[in-house]
Amino acid sequence: MRRILALLLTTAMLAGVLTGCGGKGTADTTAAGEDVTTAAAGTEAAKEDASDEETAGADVTTAVAEDDTAAAGTEGDTAGGETIRVGALKGPTAMGMVKLMDDAEAGNTANQYEFTIAAAIDEITPKIVQGQFDIAAMPANVSSVLYNNTDGAVSVLAVNTLGVIYIVETGESVQSAADLKGKTIYASGKGATPEYALNYVLKQNGIDPEKDVTIEYKSEHAECAAALAEAENGIAMLPQPFVTTAQVKNDKIRIALDMTEEWEKVQTGEDKSALITGVVVVRNEFLQAHPEAVAAFMDEYKASTEYVTANVEEAAALIEKYDIVPAAVAQKALPYCNITFIEGQDMKTQLGGYLNTLFEQNADAVGGTLPDEGFYYLR
Repeated sequence: MRRILALLLTTAMLAGVLTGCGGKGTADTTAAGEDVTTAAAGTEAAKEDASDEETAGADVTTAVAEDDTAAAGTEGDTAGGETIRVGALKGPTAMGMVKLMDDAEAGNTANQYEFTIAAAIDEITPKIVQGQFDIAAMPANVSSVLYNNTDGAVSVLAVNTLGVIYIVETGESVQSAADLKGKTIYASGKGATPEYALNYVLKQNGIDPEKDVTIEYKSEHAECAAALAEAENGIAMLPQPFVTTAQVKNDKIRIALDMTEEWEKVQTGEDKSALITGVVVVRNEFLQAHPEAVAAFMDEYKASTEYVTANVEEAAALIEKYDIVPAAVAQKALPYCNITFIEGQDMKTQLGGYLNTLFEQNADAVGGTLPDEGFYYLR
């Protein structure tokens, strides 16, 4: 019980994670940041960063995908199966679900769904612990913290979002990671995943983060964008869709490096990891009671992510329909949000390697220890 209470207290400070692709209907509100940045759930720096990221707000938009009244007036197949309560954050994880949400609303799914789209992670994690959600999308490392602090009460079904962090600049000086040597980089996420990702990529390219570059950490993405605009040939590390929002305001900003691609470039051997933003987890109690329903969810969610990445304009309209971000922002940001669906052994290899990289820099980032085999659901 003490471990669960500690988890709830930690989670209460983990606001703004994965909300960078979300907002309250205007492009400016997306500035709250997709950060993965509250990822280091046990450090004071992460806690401070989380509190600063709360600009997204604490309101929750609930989309009830199916009820008796809706079902009675719906054409096509009526959803049957189990009722699954799904939580996701206003960001890429929710964006990847919009086709599933729309199909569920029309009654064209194997299960019935109740979707809750939240602005902050503290609206998600406690409800998984308390059994109010059956499935939830959340930051990758937070899922590890959750697993370690609940004695394995959840399993990861799939990776749903790869890295959303980019190096941007107002000049043309950065063409490769090696070009960052000697530069000043503005960034947010001190003591959290963005810092760990940047340090990892720099070190793998022979650059000492302490000696060879100057990293100026800001409390908010908006501060990074402001510093970028003021500096001649400025360089910053920003997440999507804040990159897109910043580019709308300053047409001199260009994407220099995709941190997901840079991470992949330095991987060697067969067990290659990936820079991962989000995963989808299930309560093991629900999984054990309803394995077929979970399998159907996985198939439908995978199809949804594939639709979203292949049909950007249509997906953007759905993203606006479900009040995640405006369609105009979504349409520009979607190609850079790295929405995906990776399950099975590939998921285990990539996620395990990513968590190990975080663990080597700060064990608290993954809950003090690497999760065991039971963490990964391999159907």
